[in-house]
This record gives sequence, structure tokens and C-alpha cells, in this order.
Amino acid sequence: MTWLSRFQPQLLALLRITAAYMYFWHGTAKFFGYPTAMGHVELLSLMGAAGVLEIGGGLLLMLGLFTRPVAFLLSGQMAVAYFMAHSQPSMWMPLLNKGESAALFCFIFLYLAAAGGGAPSLDGLLRRKRA
Repeated sequence: MTWLSRFQPQLLALLRITAAYMYFWHGTAKFFGYPTAMGHVELLSLMGAAGVLEIGGGLLLMLGLFTRPVAFLLSGQMAVAYFMAHSQPSMWMPLLNKGESAALFCFIFLYLAAAGGGAPSLDGLLRRKRA
């Protein structure tokens, strides 16, 4: 599959944008009830902080701005979410504890923190302007 490796920067950007897009909607559901209602979430609560990170971090990652630090922060948020909300009834069985998305987001964001944003990103644009 070496022919596919030449598209690695573009595929990395596609992963970043797609994951951020899906993540963003978790925050809008918390605060605005769109695309689905999650009940009333207070801004100054743990769920409110999560919603702010989901909306703000999702937007920043979609744009590819501050990708590495934002992705690292969001990876930590998802690790905390997994252990706080999904570790029961079985910590090691995400299918049973409904923690698949938290675990996947955690590791996707951790990868983005290490790999960066890929080809089309504001980080790349800013880096080229400084050079």
C-alpha cells in the first residue's frame, strides 16, 4: 500500500477534520440541544466545561489551529470522561460501558497531538508565513 502513503498529509487532515466535526456536535447538543437534546447543561459545571472544550476545541481542530496543544488537551478530557463516566460496569469493555467514542476520541486526539494537523491547516499556513 505504498501508493497510499503519498496521501498521508491529506489523510491526516481528513482524520483531524472528521474527528473534530463529530466532536463539535457533542458540545452543541449539550448547550443548544442540536442535533439532539442532552438535557439542560449549566455552563459552570463539569458538563459545561466539557461542552466548551467540545465546541471550542472542535472548531480549532477543524481549522487546524493550535492542533497539537488542543488535541493533547482534548485527549486528556476524553481520558477523564472515559474513567469518570464509562468505567462501569467493565473498565476494559467499552462496548458494555458505552465508552467507545470517548476511548476513540482520546486516542485519535493523542495521535493528532503527536502528528500535527496534516496538509491543509492554519498551523501550516502560519508556519509558512513565518519562514
